[in-house]
Amino acid sequence: MERNAGWLAGRVLVASVFIAMGSYRLLSWAGGEAIGTAAAVASAAELVLGLLIAAGWQQRWTSALAAIAMLVDALVSHPFWSLAGPERGAQLLHFMKNLSIIGGLLLLAFANRHRRH
Repeated sequence: MERNAGWLAGRVLVASVFIAMGSYRLLSWAGGEAIGTAAAVASAAELVLGLLIAAGWQQRWTSALAAIAMLVDALVSHPFWSLAGPERGAQLLHFMKNLSIIGGLLLLAFANRHRRH
């Protein structure tokens, strides 16, 4: 049982982006939206990874893996450096949000060794 409600809330909130987006894409796919098999598999992995982080299972490794996935997503999905005008600003915002999430995931990955259970 989690002893610190703040720690649990933080972990669940960091994981929520993976849970929400993985679920959303899987439900869209189940509803007939063509997202492709690779995207469906990635979405399922994203959902499972989010649930594992929220549950605190193997926190160091699941959080580190999610941080890597988020970095890849930031670089592939939000190439603000190749855009101009308002679109550049919008993609920069999304890129920076991804970096912020990566920061939270790294805190989860490395904080475990400093916590008492």
